[in-house]
Amino acid sequence: MPQFRQVLVTGGAGYVGSNLVPKLLSGGYAVTVLDLYLYGREVFPGFHGHRNLREIQGDIRDIGLVQRALEGAEAVIHLACISNDPSFELDPALGKSINFDAFRPLLVAAKKAGVRRFINASSSSVYGVKKEADVTEELSFEPITDYGKYKAASEGVLAEERAPGFVTASVRPASIMGYAPRQRLDLTVNIFTAQAVALGKLTVHGGAQERPNLHIDDMSDLYLLLLEAPAEKIDGQAFNVNAGNETVLGIARRVAAALGRDIPIEVTDTKDLRSYRTSGEKLRRVLGFAPRKTIEDAARELAQAMAQGLVPDALTNERYYNVRRMKSVNLV
Repeated sequence: MPQFRQVLVTGGAGYVGSNLVPKLLSGGYAVTVLDLYLYGREVFPGFHGHRNLREIQGDIRDIGLVQRALEGAEAVIHLACISNDPSFELDPALGKSINFDAFRPLLVAAKKAGVRRFINASSSSVYGVKKEADVTEELSFEPITDYGKYKAASEGVLAEERAPGFVTASVRPASIMGYAPRQRLDLTVNIFTAQAVALGKLTVHGGAQERPNLHIDDMSDLYLLLLEAPAEKIDGQAFNVNAGNETVLGIARRVAAALGRDIPIEVTDTKDLRSYRTSGEKLRRVLGFAPRKTIEDAARELAQAMAQGLVPDALTNERYYNVRRMKSVNLV
């Protein structure tokens, strides 16, 4: 039996959540999802109506709704946020209100509700651009965007609210890749794969920028591990997680090679020089966790999903692109 049978997943209908929630249910957890469902309701194929799944549509800033979602919860996996730099920059005030202002009230409510473990999704962007080859958890925060700034600030709040019996941990994920029922195509590996399948060519903006990458299955597996890990190993800790760092041009070449075709790659100039890399050594050392899947796995699996009709209108459907969707529903 799971250590914490009832789990609240905020933002659970998003990209990572649509992969994670079915794994939690299959693992014997009872799951509550609190999400705006901006990208559709059909994100848990085969699990809607599951006896251990409770879905609540609403805003993480609604503290009354948060308190209702927390009823019975023993653990929280906090995924809800305006995700990534471009989405945040659409409306910085909105991003701050969701990613930062709502965070402490959630923590306080979780403690009052009797939650005993809180796992926070942070970001690799908290480090900013580092000169060090190995960007470890011990390096200082130097975020270069508001998204990274408020992810870093939220980790500070989490440390302040940590208390005996309320075990906390933060995860600083790499850029996620691979297929999920709530697909995102505005991430590097995924958009290259979509371009390769739909257009037969790739367009790289810049190319020298580095990105840490992580398959969505490995991301979900880590969250499950953190639910069951001994408290003394994770309490108050933060963990980078990635399957390796690669330049954007290197990613494009690996995607093209994985799909087994001669796919031309066009390189253009860009003003977006954001470059991130991280070390996942602490996670291996403390919890013995090492990602299993590669860029090539993600590209092949997503291409197969597209061939099966699971990602229709890949380049035009706003559902796969956070910025487009946020604009169309007047969230900004």
